[in-house]
Amino acid sequence: MKRFKLAIASGKGGVGKSMLSSVLAVLFSDKKKIVAVDCDVDAPNLAIWLNEGREWKTRKKVYTSSKAVIDYRKCTGCGLCADVCRFRAIKMVKGKPVINPFLCEGCAACKVVCPQKAISLKKVRNGEIKIKKTKHGFYLIAGQLVPGETGSGKIVAQLKQEAEKIKHDLAIIDSAPGTGCPVIASLQGVDYVVLITEPTPSGVSDLKRTLEVVSHFGINWGLVINKWDVNPDLTQKIEKEFKSRNIGKISYDKDIFKMKISSKIRKEIDNIFKHLLTIFSA
Repeated sequence: MKRFKLAIASGKGGVGKSMLSSVLAVLFSDKKKIVAVDCDVDAPNLAIWLNEGREWKTRKKVYTSSKAVIDYRKCTGCGLCADVCRFRAIKMVKGKPVINPFLCEGCAACKVVCPQKAISLKKVRNGEIKIKKTKHGFYLIAGQLVPGETGSGKIVAQLKQEAEKIKHDLAIIDSAPGTGCPVIASLQGVDYVVLITEPTPSGVSDLKRTLEVVSHFGINWGLVINKWDVNPDLTQKIEKEFKSRNIGKISYDKDIFKMKISSKIRKEIDNIFKHLLTIFSA
């Protein structure tokens, strides 16, 4: 049986992506065997929306980044490494190259140009993968990038590999906002994307940028407008522009952060869920 992958993505943060991901995960778990994957490794919060606390059954250290290391026994201080480093991670200090680990991207340019073969790349811990079984009965996998480190896209790729080890019919992927590396890694291999936006100029602008990434991968998608009643005029324009791609809209309710959902919003989200259920049941 084919495993389906559903991603929830947005152009900008704060539009309700993790909120919708958490609700859909709970609703789908009553119909299918699912796994929820929080791919926003810079600021994971799907566990918060699922009210899961801070305890995790499994924690795995991630080493997907590398940093340059200099063997000063071989180094002659020629400075070629500092000249070639486009990230300015290497500076000459008293005739010797010194690496700033916070700027080094591990691109290996310095290693290639070093005539003395004095530079090597060393793997560094740049993240963590956390796994737990939620109170709703499905597994949640989340990643966390170490502050100051790089390689968020590679961590997301490992997260998705961990998800494949867990038996499931449907993977619900809570993507990071924007169009960067973690988003690209989140959308690779996905069957359907729910793009969620808000009726603001920045929300619409960033939505279109994310849509370019989705279109590049040729992924089928639908649009959800959150907090639509904050700006009904712009909501109407968005609905008109995207027409058949609209799969639902959600009203604004400040009490949703208190886990209090009105009957109106419950019905709106349930309609979105039913639409997606027809897609993954086909």
